[in-house]
Amino acid sequence: MKNYITYIIACLFSIGLVQAQEKEMPPKGGEPKNFTLPEKEVVAFDNGLTLVMVPYGSIPKATIQFNIKTGNINEKENEVWLADLMVDLMEEGSTSKTSKQIADEMAGMGGNLNIGVGLHTTSLSSSVLYEFAPEAIALMADVLKNPKWPESELNRLKNDIKRRLSVDLSTPQNQAYRDFYATLYPDHPYGRVYPTDEQVDSYTVANIKRFYDENLGAKRTTVYVAGNFDKEAVRQAVETHLADWREGKEIDYPVAKPVTSNEVMIIDRPGAPQSTIYYGLPAPDPSHEDYLALDVTNSILGGSFASRITSNIREDKGYTYSPYSVLDAKYKTGVWYEAADVTTEHTGASLMEIKKEIEKLQNEPPSKEELEGILNYESGIYVLQNSTPNGIIGQLVFLEIHDLDEAFLKNKVQNMFAVTPEKVQEMTQKYIRPENMTLIVVGDKQKIEDQIQETIKAPLKQ
Repeated sequence: MKNYITYIIACLFSIGLVQAQEKEMPPKGGEPKNFTLPEKEVVAFDNGLTLVMVPYGSIPKATIQFNIKTGNINEKENEVWLADLMVDLMEEGSTSKTSKQIADEMAGMGGNLNIGVGLHTTSLSSSVLYEFAPEAIALMADVLKNPKWPESELNRLKNDIKRRLSVDLSTPQNQAYRDFYATLYPDHPYGRVYPTDEQVDSYTVANIKRFYDENLGAKRTTVYVAGNFDKEAVRQAVETHLADWREGKEIDYPVAKPVTSNEVMIIDRPGAPQSTIYYGLPAPDPSHEDYLALDVTNSILGGSFASRITSNIREDKGYTYSPYSVLDAKYKTGVWYEAADVTTEHTGASLMEIKKEIEKLQNEPPSKEELEGILNYESGIYVLQNSTPNGIIGQLVFLEIHDLDEAFLKNKVQNMFAVTPEKVQEMTQKYIRPENMTLIVVGDKQKIEDQIQETIKAPLKQ
């Protein structure tokens, strides 16, 4: 009887607990909404320069970005990181102001000047108090149009670059990244990730000036201003200080032809406790009709913390702490890859589990519940990322680089939610094919070579 009473009490407690949990469950989230691009005004100038103004938000600051459509992609084979050295030297001041004067004036406006270069763009950017936007534009235009190019600073800057190179190339992640892209893009700037010290030593001010003259000009430049500002004052500032800049050349992004292969390379790192893996292949670019569906597929497979590969080799097996996959967008091309730092003794097993997850998604579509969870997460992150002036400018630059219509942004959430489980399976079958993947592994060759050959069953590149 005592046991029976205990059982009844336990049942009643369980029922009460379930009812309490049901009452305390949070309400279902709202329906995901498309990203709404704020109204913008576009002004085209006779020299080819474009001004894009996006009033946004209530914070009394203006975010300004001069975006020039050139970067490492326009470097020749013997010019790797010449664009980086160019922007470093540009930061040393203009013909009328020293770098300290520029920094002091920008600080007085509530901001600072950032000059950077990437694969596809070179940019000057700042966020200043809204009333100083015209003055900031004037100062930034002076730096862009009238760089001083002080030869006295060149050796110091080259030594800085070489120190950065030494640090970067001491890490297995950067070694793997370098050789992975060199294999996929052997005849294109995308494959020339790092220069040699000898290349850096050879660069002169004359080289920098020639690169600047050949690649920077009004036709390749868009001035973005987002946030709070006086539109007419901004327009006048751009007209006064940039409408007379030389036109320069039309945009010229050389289109890459990636190599698809099943090449395997081990970069020997004797005694390494971990192996760094880069495993992937060419993929569609953002202008391709399959890009968004493949992006969703990537999130399920390895591109989010809740992804299958992460759950498998991190949470379940404990082979690695931070695996991830990337759908890397380039101009008219792209790359999908999985990267991970795995324990040396589990290098082969990790590769096997990655392949298993890919093949599983090829053979069986995800459940609707799994797909919905990924879509809710990705759409929420997308809208949040674009809720700042910097985020909005970043998306507009993305459209420019990839020749996309604004509908890409406005309809992205809607188009993501149109992806079905069957479409995910199709994308995996069509694009994520292990038999076509390049594999780069940095690790202890003596301990991992047999593991890799047994798993991949492809010849190693010596």
